[in-house]
Amino acid sequence: MQEYIEIYEQHKAQIEKFLIETVNHNADNLTVELAPLKKFFKLFPSLELIYVTDDDFRQVTPNLSRRKQMMAANGRDRRYLCDRVHPAEADISISDPYISSATGEACITLMHRIPGHFVFLDFNLLTLLTRFGLLERHEFFNAVTVGFYFLVGISLMFFSLMSIGYAFFDYVKQFMQEPSEYSLEAVFKPIIALTMGLAIFDLAKTLMEREVFFKAYADKQDDAKLLTKFLTAIIIALSIEALMVVFKIALNDTSQLLNALYLIIGVALIILSLALYAKWVMPIYKNENKSFDQSVKKTSRE
Repeated sequence: MQEYIEIYEQHKAQIEKFLIETVNHNADNLTVELAPLKKFFKLFPSLELIYVTDDDFRQVTPNLSRRKQMMAANGRDRRYLCDRVHPAEADISISDPYISSATGEACITLMHRIPGHFVFLDFNLLTLLTRFGLLERHEFFNAVTVGFYFLVGISLMFFSLMSIGYAFFDYVKQFMQEPSEYSLEAVFKPIIALTMGLAIFDLAKTLMEREVFFKAYADKQDDAKLLTKFLTAIIIALSIEALMVVFKIALNDTSQLLNALYLIIGVALIILSLALYAKWVMPIYKNENKSFDQSVKKTSRE
């Protein structure tokens, strides 16, 4: 998502100029009637939504898309959009990129004032950048990519549930045995399986959100947090495994304690690596995101 906004901000002046000139040249179609408004869909392949409000920003038409009309939006208060737009010409204002509540995708909104009404045109950001040749997209490849991520995400969730199910199954199995055979390992093994199941599910959830459903657009700082959470779960599982190995060796064969020491040293190295990562790498990601946000706000004010 950041890359798209950065590209848009770099070419913002040219894109806004094109939209404004094209709309002005077809100003005769800016009416409350739906038939003339539909002509804008032929002019703008990136246009995804049109609606009209009165002077009080109360919507007086349905949401008009390329294929259908959504009557439920009629009468909706659109006053909140006034805070998102900045003046571009006398009667035209344009918003910065945001997530559309109607489509769930990144868009920009052009607001044109006509006598007694405001006409709103929502443009899909990705399609707009593609039409300008600033971004290359291949619909079939994108569909295959989304399908692959969806399949992998569902598979990870399935094996996460299998790991959690195994934890309960193994514990019940151990619990049903003779009391003399019940050991500390019967408690540790389910905890390890539950921890791994949680880590795998968290990975699958993040993968599905970012690459399939786009509920949360990823940035580098989120990637750093995801890696930290995943490694933390791995460290917990390995620490429990090391503790279980120490107990087993101490009870059965103390000559093998050196092998347990190797496992503990390995866990300590992972913890040390995670600490260095959190101290040196994550601040770099945070500074990059902070600089990007400041540049976007500065461009918006200008």
